[in-house]
Amino acid sequence: MKAEARIALVTGGGSGIGRLVATGLLERGDRVIIAGRRPGPLEEVAAGFPGRALAVPTDVADPDSVSALFSTIVKKFGRLDLLFNNAGIGLSATPIEDLTLEQWQAVVDVNLTGAFLCAREAFRIMKSQEPQGGRIINNGSVSAQVPRPHSVPYTATKHAITGLTRALALDGRSFGIACGQIDIGNAGTQLTESMSEGVLQADGSVRPEPTIDASKVAEAVLYMSSLSLDANVLSITVMATQMPFVGRG
Repeated sequence: MKAEARIALVTGGGSGIGRLVATGLLERGDRVIIAGRRPGPLEEVAAGFPGRALAVPTDVADPDSVSALFSTIVKKFGRLDLLFNNAGIGLSATPIEDLTLEQWQAVVDVNLTGAFLCAREAFRIMKSQEPQGGRIINNGSVSAQVPRPHSVPYTATKHAITGLTRALALDGRSFGIACGQIDIGNAGTQLTESMSEGVLQADGSVRPEPTIDASKVAEAVLYMSSLSLDANVLSITVMATQMPFVGRG
């Protein structure tokens, strides 16, 4: 299909990177379903693109909520060409012995199970639609390869996203479904505002870290999404040049 005819879904689309990607897709000419837990921010994005943006409040950790989201997509648009699996949460640095099961489960439910639920529904649509196929882009993290101290739930889920991405890329191959992953390091969003004040390092010190404009990450996602389905970016890392990542630990 032509780029302007694509139907895209962005989870966690009301703020941060998700909002920038949703806006970029809309400006490119796509029709975009913007999903997230807070209706207000979703509606703010959709209001700027009447007739082409649809805000659907969704909790990706809730199977019924995800099912309702994809039922709406099929009813309204009849197909899905792109899923940006972006919704995610983290915790403040917490030693594993102090983590509760509830804290662990909350991160797993959103970051991993939510991505699985959305990918499962996307596969069902993309395999059955005509023309067949589509693209899934998962939001990973540099922490999957080099974790920060006391980040067990977040690191474990983002490491699992890499496995999910590769399995989806394999299973989608016969159906024209491409799957890739973007690993992000220190994008400037609300979640990284405190980095200028100091971040816990592996040696126990607390030091400020640089961030990059989150629009640079959105540009990378837009590039990945613009490719024809015979090409795929399996993995890409976008990070602040000066952040202590290479050599971390």
